Amino acid sequence: MIFLGVVLLIIGFVAAIPIFWTIGVILLIIGIVLELMGMAGHAVAGRRHYY
Repeated sequence: MIFLGVVLLIIGFVAAIPIFWTIGVILLIIGIVLELMGMAGHAVAGRRHYY
């Protein structure tokens, strides 16, 4: 999810498409939150790790 967010951020920046930029930021934040929760040992939605 983090990788997809970064890709959408790059595409949105290069192509000047604001919706890609917005979706990229949202996915990046969600991915980082899930990664941090997984590293802290909390199971999120029944999964311990998100790859």
